[in-house]
Amino acid sequence: MQLFKRSVIFFTGIFIITFGVSLTIKANIGTGAWDALHVGLYESVGLTVGRWLMITGTCLMLLNAFLLKEKPQFLALGTIFVIGMFIDFWLLFVFSEWTPSGQIVKLIVLLCGIIILSFGVALYLQAKFPVNPIDQLMIAIHKRFKVTLMAAKTIGEVFGLSLALLVGGPIGIGTLIITFTIGPLVGFFFPLVEKWTKMQ
Repeated sequence: MQLFKRSVIFFTGIFIITFGVSLTIKANIGTGAWDALHVGLYESVGLTVGRWLMITGTCLMLLNAFLLKEKPQFLALGTIFVIGMFIDFWLLFVFSEWTPSGQIVKLIVLLCGIIILSFGVALYLQAKFPVNPIDQLMIAIHKRFKVTLMAAKTIGEVFGLSLALLVGGPIGIGTLIITFTIGPLVGFFFPLVEKWTKMQ
């Protein structure tokens, strides 16, 4: 029963996360660094945003294993593919015909996406399933180079941002807003969600 509860929390969290991510992409005023990479690859090469998330996630899983000098965390592949499938569900089926117009509307859509995404992350972390490779990258950099988690997160984001710029990903004001608001919002939602899930 405990595994069932964790699975429900995990899939619900990812469903919410990908909904929020899709809104930040549709706002089209800049997305998070890694999402910008996936969108840039989709626009310049083809496939889908979700497929590129799966591909880059697999590459990061191998990079993390190299940095940590450990075997790849193959269980994380499940997380990667679930996230990729849900991203494509939102972008290709739910929001395919919808494009927000006007800077105010785009900003509102972006902010709604960030809040929803942050809540989803706080929920998904409660399941304590293998984290996605982007989150694992922060841990790998932290352990390999003996830097703080904040510095490791920054290094990982700069790495993703550099790759996104190379492929022409959507970097903009939204990228800055996401970078500086996700952490505090997840920190705000986490104890609230943790308390709620323990009551269920």
